Amino acid sequence: MVLKPQDMLVLLKLVTLGRARWSYNSLANDLGMSPSEVHAAVKRAVASRLAASSGEIVVPASSALKEFIAHGIRYVFVPDRGALTRGMPTAHAAPPLRAELAHSTELPPVWPDAEGEVRGLAFSPLYKAAPAAARKDPKLYEILALVDAVRGGGARERSVALRLLEKRLQASDADV
Repeated sequence: MVLKPQDMLVLLKLVTLGRARWSYNSLANDLGMSPSEVHAAVKRAVASRLAASSGEIVVPASSALKEFIAHGIRYVFVPDRGALTRGMPTAHAAPPLRAELAHSTELPPVWPDAEGEVRGLAFSPLYKAAPAAARKDPKLYEILALVDAVRGGGARERSVALRLLEKRLQASDADV
């Protein structure tokens, strides 16, 4: 079993949902994936112990997810960086890190996206459907941007991003 980037997208969406009921079809619609892709992602997440299931209920295993994001994600899902492009800001250029860190004169990292309104340097999203899913869900956008700061940021960005991610994961635990 090999963890795939879409597995993380599904897990992070589940974090934003907290205790809310969901179906494979609703997640697929929210994330721009097929229901079978979502189902396979959930199965891999449970098999890797990044999620736990109890009957039909599946919830992210927050402590394992935090540990994986803090110590593994930047080695497993390395972002591709590219040239100047139009897109959606991510990592330190997106909320909530944008408010936490001093502004830089460097071009911001962006997910290449035709609907994006910011010019910056290309930074590949965790999964190809992430920009569209993030446009639909601001909470998911924030979590994905924080994960990108861990995937491709410097030590200070990673540290602040992990602190903010921990708060979101704890809030998710409180809902479960």
